[in-house]
Amino acid sequence: MSKTKINRNILLLAILFFWNTGGVRSQLHRDSVYSDRPTLIHRVEIGGRPGYIIPTNKFLGGVNERSRPIRYAFSSHLKYAFQFHPDSRAGQIYRGAYQGIGFAYYNFDNSREIGNPKAAYLFQGATLAEITPRLSFDYEWNFGLSTGWNPYDYYKNPYNGMVGSKVNAYMNVNFYFRHLLSRYFDLIYGVTFTHFSNGNTKFPNAGLNVTDIKAGITYNINRQVNQLSQGLPGYGSLIRDFPRHVSYDVVFFGSWRRKGIVFNGEPMASPDKYTVLGFNINPMYNLGYKLRIGASLDGVYDNSANIYTEDYIISYGDPNPGYTFYKPAVNKQLALGLSARAEYVMPYFDVGVGVGANLLHGGGDLKGFYQILALKIKVTRHSFIHIGYNLQNFDTPNYLMLGLGLRLNNQHPQH
Repeated sequence: MSKTKINRNILLLAILFFWNTGGVRSQLHRDSVYSDRPTLIHRVEIGGRPGYIIPTNKFLGGVNERSRPIRYAFSSHLKYAFQFHPDSRAGQIYRGAYQGIGFAYYNFDNSREIGNPKAAYLFQGATLAEITPRLSFDYEWNFGLSTGWNPYDYYKNPYNGMVGSKVNAYMNVNFYFRHLLSRYFDLIYGVTFTHFSNGNTKFPNAGLNVTDIKAGITYNINRQVNQLSQGLPGYGSLIRDFPRHVSYDVVFFGSWRRKGIVFNGEPMASPDKYTVLGFNINPMYNLGYKLRIGASLDGVYDNSANIYTEDYIISYGDPNPGYTFYKPAVNKQLALGLSARAEYVMPYFDVGVGVGANLLHGGGDLKGFYQILALKIKVTRHSFIHIGYNLQNFDTPNYLMLGLGLRLNNQHPQH
C-alpha cells in the first residue's frame, strides 16, 4: 500500500474518530445538562379562602343560639409541595404533578357554637391544560383531619346538631389558574369545595360543606426556568410504551360507626358503637399510566345493619327507662356485592370511585345501591393503605373503610 493511501486512511480514521468523539461528547454534555437539573422542584404556598357555607341543615339555616343563618367562612393555608422536574420521566408522564402536606386554620361565622378548626392534610394536583407558557389550569385534592370543633352537647351546645365530634375528616377539591410571575413566584386563583364529616363514627354527623374562592402565592425554591411543564429542545421523550395488563387489588378494611333509626316517625340515635369489617377483590385493567378500570367483589359485615327497638310500657310516675337497641341474626348483617370501579393513577396516590349493589344480603338496610370513594396511598410496589367512604343510594352516609391492600401482577412501570 502506498504511503499516500496510508496517510489518506489515517486521515479518514482521524476524521471519523473526532466525529464520533464529538458525538459522544455532545451526548455526554446533554446527559450532563440533564443530570445537573434537580430531580424535584420544591415550593411553599400561602393562601386564603373566603367561603360560603351551604345551608344543608337547620342549625346552619338559623336554628341556633343567635337565631340567624350561618353563611360565611374564611381559611388560611400554609403548604409545602414537591414537583417532578419537567425533564424527568415522571414529569413528562404526569404533567405538572405535585404533592405535599398542608395546614389550615378555619374561622366560621359562628365560632362560639362551631369552633375554629385546624386541619392537617395531604394533597396532590396537576395541570389540566396549559393555556400559555405562563398560565395553566390546574386541579388539586386535599384529604386530612381537622380538630378544634365545638361538638353538640345537650347542656353546653344544644343547638349544634351538625357536628358531634371534636375531630372530623377534611376533604377538598379545587380547580384554579396558576400564573407564573417570575422564576420563583406564581399567583394562584380559583374555586374550591370543602366537606367536613366524621364518617358516622359519632352522632350527630350532618356535616359541613363550604364553597370557597382560592387565592395565594407560591414560592418555588429551586425552579430553574420560567416555564410550565416543557422539556428542553432537542430531547426525545422519556415516556416508555405502557404495558396494558390486568392487576388485582385485594383490600381488607374495618371501622366503627354509629347508627340511627326512625321509630314512631321520629329519628332516634343508638348509644352504641358498631363494628364494620369487609373486603374488596377487584381485578383492574390498566389502560395507561393514569387510568385503570374494572370491577370489584365487595363483602361486608355491618354490625349496625337492621338494628331495631321496641315500645316500652311505662307506669305513671316511673322514670323513662330509655330504649334498648337489638341486633338481628348475623345473616341479616352480611352482604356480598358487585361494583364497577375506576381509578385515576398518579405518583404515590390512586383516587378511585365505585358504584355497585349488594347481590346477596340480609335485606333491610343492606338493600339498594352503594357508592365508594377511595384513596390508595402507595407504600411499596405491591402494597398500599386504603382510606375509603361508603354511601348508600347516593345520599346516605354509611361507613368508613380503613384498611390495607395488596396489588398483584403490578406491571406499571417504575419511574
